[in-house]
Amino acid sequence: MDVLRPQLININGRKYRRNIIKEEHYEEEEDFSYMGPPESEELAEDETCDTHIIEQTDKGFRCAIDVPSVLYKYIIGKKGETRRRLESDTKTSINIPKQGIEGQIVITGPHKAAVSSAVTRIEVLIESFRRKQPFTHFLSIPLNDPKIQEGFLKFKDDVMQQCSQDHRVEESIFQNPAKLHLTVGTLVLLNDIEVRKVCEHLQDCQNFIRDITEGKPLPLEVTGIEYMNDDPAMVDVLYAKVNVKDRTDKLQVIADRLVEHFVSAGLMVREWDRVKLHGTVMNTLFRKDSTVEDTGGQGRQPTSAREAFDARNILKTFGAYRFGEFELNTVLLSQRYSTDCTGYYTSAGSINFS
Repeated sequence: MDVLRPQLININGRKYRRNIIKEEHYEEEEDFSYMGPPESEELAEDETCDTHIIEQTDKGFRCAIDVPSVLYKYIIGKKGETRRRLESDTKTSINIPKQGIEGQIVITGPHKAAVSSAVTRIEVLIESFRRKQPFTHFLSIPLNDPKIQEGFLKFKDDVMQQCSQDHRVEESIFQNPAKLHLTVGTLVLLNDIEVRKVCEHLQDCQNFIRDITEGKPLPLEVTGIEYMNDDPAMVDVLYAKVNVKDRTDKLQVIADRLVEHFVSAGLMVREWDRVKLHGTVMNTLFRKDSTVEDTGGQGRQPTSAREAFDARNILKTFGAYRFGEFELNTVLLSQRYSTDCTGYYTSAGSINFS
């Protein structure tokens, strides 16, 4: 890291410098320093906590914040070192529930500014380590309409009949037809409270989606295939292209607006300028593990242990393949590594277009 150009992160409108501190407990533990105006005693007295209520008590000040239990260990640190350092630096007391018990972390101290400082530092730690957690849910647009599944199964059969002699083209790398989908964006939701919060935000999006669709299902066509990387002879992901039948960009606008909403709410990390709408039909990751989730575009998935396939004949023969048409009427909050009674991902929430 260039010490003259440190990496900055933005939390609740404030910028923080990311410092790396080597510690025995973690391969590298992240510490953060607030990059706001220089603090004076007068400023500290007026400091407020933007997102949490700090209550005055007969013993000083108190603030309770919701933190998923899986993140407690990052605030505690090895043998309690991180918590002790936080308490010492901010002159506060930090009470953390027992591991595995969902609850609130309670910060108390004699001064409001001290409690506010501790809350801010805990929030920065949480944000840092949350980004290291694997995603748990994703906003999905299901493509598993029976007509599309039927078209996909025919595509699979035709490819295996005509192209199975091509390098590494095997049945194991085809998508599960019941899980055909578009991924809008991924989320890390670590307890039921966070899932409910995202569901509430998803409901907030229903109005602008209905404005875009005029309160009607969106007629889509799934036609044509494309590949992710630069060499058609060495392909890892082959995907179906999805378009609105009237050739408008309504589907793209819906996806981009959803991401914008959740990024603004601090619930999603933006990875691309625009959502890449693609329905994976073949993925070399499936070769090793049929439960792998395909949830995004280029760069998201690990390349180690992949065995690319030669897609030149597939692209030449099936480049304009028609999987079918259907009317889209929903966006789902889907749970990773899950299956409902239809074979699709278990839904934690949804909104409808009509």
